[in-house]
Amino acid sequence: MSGVYHATVFFSGRVQGVGFRYQALQVAKGYEVSGCVANLPDGRVQLEAEGRPDEVRDFITAVQERMEGHIRKVEQTDATRAPQFTGFTIR
Repeated sequence: MSGVYHATVFFSGRVQGVGFRYQALQVAKGYEVSGCVANLPDGRVQLEAEGRPDEVRDFITAVQERMEGHIRKVEQTDATRAPQFTGFTIR
């Protein structure tokens, strides 16, 4: 089985309690990506997305643009690995 492009993104700022996860889910519907988005106990939101590199990058950019007034910091790591997700979900 071949690997798939995967990105893990941590968003900091006022990202919880503002519909961030729901908005990420809505944005994901417009892209060929799989993954999840979750609130973390430290107040950040973690987003994981996998798919073709261009689709994943465009999806993350679209989430950032939609939620730009709430995001203060973005930390992202990228890798190629075996697919781990089917569809996009809120955790």
